[in-house]
Amino acid sequence: MVSTNKKTLQLSLAVLLLVLPAYLSLGSAVQAQAVTETAQLPARIAEGRSDQETAVNPVTPVATTAADEATNEAMRQMLRRIEDLERRIRELEAKESQTTARSSGAAMTAEIAETAAPPVTNAAAIQIGNGQGQGGHASHQDLPTGTPRLQIQGFADVNLRATDEKGRNNSFSLGQLDLFLTSRLSEKFSVLSELILDAGEDNAFTFEIHRLLLKYTHNDYFTMSAGRYHTGIGFYNTAYHHGSFFQTTANRPFLFAFESRGGILPLHNVGLSIGGRIPSAPLGLRYVAEIGNGRASRSPLARPVQSAADENNGKSFNLGLFARPSQVPGLQTGFSVYRDQLTPTGAPKVGQTIMAGHLIYQNARTELLNELIVFRHATAGRTFYIPGFYSQVSRRFENIRPFFRYQYINVPSDDPIYSTVGRRNGPSLGFRYDLTDFANFKAQYDRTARRRLSTLNELILQLAFTF
Repeated sequence: MVSTNKKTLQLSLAVLLLVLPAYLSLGSAVQAQAVTETAQLPARIAEGRSDQETAVNPVTPVATTAADEATNEAMRQMLRRIEDLERRIRELEAKESQTTARSSGAAMTAEIAETAAPPVTNAAAIQIGNGQGQGGHASHQDLPTGTPRLQIQGFADVNLRATDEKGRNNSFSLGQLDLFLTSRLSEKFSVLSELILDAGEDNAFTFEIHRLLLKYTHNDYFTMSAGRYHTGIGFYNTAYHHGSFFQTTANRPFLFAFESRGGILPLHNVGLSIGGRIPSAPLGLRYVAEIGNGRASRSPLARPVQSAADENNGKSFNLGLFARPSQVPGLQTGFSVYRDQLTPTGAPKVGQTIMAGHLIYQNARTELLNELIVFRHATAGRTFYIPGFYSQVSRRFENIRPFFRYQYINVPSDDPIYSTVGRRNGPSLGFRYDLTDFANFKAQYDRTARRRLSTLNELILQLAFTF
């Protein structure tokens, strides 16, 4: 409608601009004729022409003045009309520009919203509804085709922790601010990254790139990623990445605590990772194979993840198989073997082998997580074993999900790598309540027994959300 009105006004203005010169020329000709006839009037009278003839064509200076005024008034009206048309055209152009900008902005917003965040009908469905053990972050990897476009989704949490551990005070705390970035480069190439801002015990914020991957997807049987990734040890590490919003519980199991929080598993690695479905294999068998720098071991003060330089020439590798049988939706079982050689300063080399197995069942209402991990450290003719496991069960009732977890880890006091960890075991119980599809509240009580140390009791209240 705006475009049609604009065209009509522009046509009218063009017609007026074409008519105006002709009108001005006509006015000038009329005025010249009147002046000529006025000058000839005395001659006519002298020639004895009758008054009747003069009356028939009365041309007098007074009549000439009246014609001039009429012509000038017509020109003034025409100029005012032209100015009015120009003003209305400018207004319509401004309105058309605003309408176009709003339409373009709305279309862009809708497109970004559609591609950046998949439709969510229930937060719990994001967490465990896929039945494939990939958590919510996995859905972000199904990006649309098109030109590269950076998409960002945020995850964060706020906590209140109360504990009876000596030297620790009851405190409010900010959890990790997780910025999840994705971009589709082509039909087969995409980029994925997680940028983490985290507040430490010294109240200072640290920034770290926890994942940065260039991913190539040939088909369902072969995908390859290069960069910094979450290792495919067991189930939890690749099902629940950063962002506690997706987890049922307020914290991760001991075994899968991140390296910066005292965890002993190499959960992050830098290198290459491939995976996919095994062709014609029964039970929905899939594989994963990874090679990378491994975990640092020279000093307890060294950064555990070797993002830029490896402390030795050896490389870690991880091989895994897991099944997702279509006959039992939500069931997943599998195992993996991780191998690396550690070189602590002033001590013999340590051959590290990590064996992991899991049995998982998840659907929209029920969650059963079970994982067993065994470390084997071999050095100087001695062998050390570190067993650990956790079991977690939860059931959803409307917006509330009560849960229970029991976990255990036992590190020998003379282990060459993790001797300070000791034995830890105990239950956790609580509930998660979904406030909206994008925010939840969790209340959790942990009781942890420790070898040769007092038992710890801790209460965690958490608000977790995505945006």
